[in-house]
Amino acid sequence: MEPLTEQEIRTAFVNCTKGEAKRLSVPRDLAERPWEDLDYLGWRDPQAPDRAYLVTVLDGRPKAVQLRAGARGFSQTRKSMCSMCLTTHTGGVSLMVAPKAGKAGQQGNSVGAYICDDLACSLYVRGKRDAGAGARLHETLTLEEKVQRTVTNLAAFVAKVVGP
Repeated sequence: MEPLTEQEIRTAFVNCTKGEAKRLSVPRDLAERPWEDLDYLGWRDPQAPDRAYLVTVLDGRPKAVQLRAGARGFSQTRKSMCSMCLTTHTGGVSLMVAPKAGKAGQQGNSVGAYICDDLACSLYVRGKRDAGAGARLHETLTLEEKVQRTVTNLAAFVAKVVGP
């Protein structure tokens, strides 16, 4: 993923108002992010931990989605699998719900997915972050195929947010 500026991120949101996008907390460390290893930029709002955001590039343009996340560490003893990167965590996956874009979102419609709490799917897939023993199942797919699967899963989720 190519580095994005704060302004590019703010204008990329598809499921919130311009005012909400202007007020949300964008990470201050954008220059230090490992952009070459990211399929999307994801973060939680430090002032509101139940809010999360992700930004990806689809069809050559940044698309950003506002999410409402469940409480962290809700179940520390139960293993769950992220629907984006297929990493399993003990207490490290949350249901993240995004209001749909446009009129559907204004009517209260939303879509959800189970996603890594720290939104670091790209780093788990590439082995840059460790989720613990047994977190990554043995697969015969190449790294490129695993990355492509994550990108495809993410694109499908964003399409559900944007679509009818």
